[in-house]
Amino acid sequence: MTRFRLHVACFAVLAIPGFAGAAERCTGRVQDATTHAGIAGVHVSDGTQVVATDASGRYAMARTPGREVFVIKPAEYAVPMRANGMPDFWRSGCGDFALHRKAPGGDTLHAVLFGDPQPKTMTDVDYYARDIVASARPRAQGATFGLTLGDIVDNNTALYPAVQAATAQLGVPWLHAPGNHDIDAKPADDVRSLQAFHQAFGPDTFAWEEAQANVVVLDDVIALPGQSPAYVGGLREEQFAFLQAWLATASRDRLLIVAAHIPFFQTDDAHGAETFRAADRERLFGLLQPFPHVLLLSAHTHEQRQFVHTAADGWHGTQPLHEYNVGAACGAYWSGVKDAAGIPDATMSDGTPNGFATLEVKRGGDYALAWHPARDPADSAMALHAPKVLRRGAYPAWGVYANVFMGQSDTRVEFRVDGGAWKPMVRVAQPDPRLVEENVRDDQATSLRGFDRSPEATPSTHLWRGALPTKLDAGEHRVEVRAFDPWRGEVTATTSYRLDDVAN
Repeated sequence: MTRFRLHVACFAVLAIPGFAGAAERCTGRVQDATTHAGIAGVHVSDGTQVVATDASGRYAMARTPGREVFVIKPAEYAVPMRANGMPDFWRSGCGDFALHRKAPGGDTLHAVLFGDPQPKTMTDVDYYARDIVASARPRAQGATFGLTLGDIVDNNTALYPAVQAATAQLGVPWLHAPGNHDIDAKPADDVRSLQAFHQAFGPDTFAWEEAQANVVVLDDVIALPGQSPAYVGGLREEQFAFLQAWLATASRDRLLIVAAHIPFFQTDDAHGAETFRAADRERLFGLLQPFPHVLLLSAHTHEQRQFVHTAADGWHGTQPLHEYNVGAACGAYWSGVKDAAGIPDATMSDGTPNGFATLEVKRGGDYALAWHPARDPADSAMALHAPKVLRRGAYPAWGVYANVFMGQSDTRVEFRVDGGAWKPMVRVAQPDPRLVEENVRDDQATSLRGFDRSPEATPSTHLWRGALPTKLDAGEHRVEVRAFDPWRGEVTATTSYRLDDVAN
């Protein structure tokens, strides 16, 4: 692809790939919403080109029909909200933009993260509103923005307005990445696979700037109509052009957040196929390498995982590259037994309860993440499983299990019994026994226990085990578990088991 800079009087053009021969121009103005004065130096893009406004706030670029034009919100400004509660930062064609000057903020950015709300019906939208949105409302107070990491719906784009209305209740600017279940029905090709998404949410690839962090949201779902699977993770050529142009302007003393739907790491594939194209990953990582502080956010798996990319994945930066694969808001597709409120259990196959995440970013690049189970007043950081009763004196072959929802491979997890000495627990790659029990209950039931049963338990990446002692006094024994979360500090949970004397 030909790349060169075009200098037009009064306009700063950062990158216009493929501009040669373009007959039409896209023009507009960015102004202060209060004073109506033009704002200079604001970046505007169509997802490929990135241009800067001149001294009077005007911009110009080559026009490409069918592309949304968006303003890259500067850190010191906010965008207005549309009537449907979504941020007004894009146009379906060329146009003007208004920005509000923000009051100087503090040192910390607060964001709310949703992975895969994925409703298939209005019933599921109701679950989303009452389970996720209602739970997130207290933490959205004062949030800088919210972000949904794809699969906004489950192949039913007619639900977009209802999902927007529910999300708008949180009252913060909400950004959206598309997922593989947001693709239009029977698309002709990848280029035309997100028409409904574009109409509802605007560009599928864009940037957003805050004082503490720069955010780039990417459509990383390459639609493959007529093939199986019908998509693969990857990036398009124009997205690389956009990234190259915008990253050249992005501050390196802030955290750079790269958000998309499909994980950048290789996920399990029964056929051994790439789930994210390795060549695209390595090319993306090459663009990110100069930035000292980078965080990747993804969803899609309906599990939760912390992943660190290394040279084997194409990452050659000076700092480890952390990817947080965010659990699903819908959990396991709104499945499982309903509670007293009529909302399904929705536990994911790795034993993580459905919910949402929060992100806090400090100036200088430091950040903190947390997972919040939906409608859990205790805001539990882990769930425990232990047998109810064991024979006193039996061989200690049975254990207490701790599913530490934000656990990483090096997380320190310990347990103790009856206030004794703390002992290390061992990380194990196996299904969470709590969900295995639910699977057995579903198997043994003679009638359906819910609309869809809970998912089959799969090995968890954040499960620890400790062998329970049996040479203690008969009776009840208290088990305490603690884990050392890198962001929340020490988190704890308790359970108990009983030892009974049994005669031969």
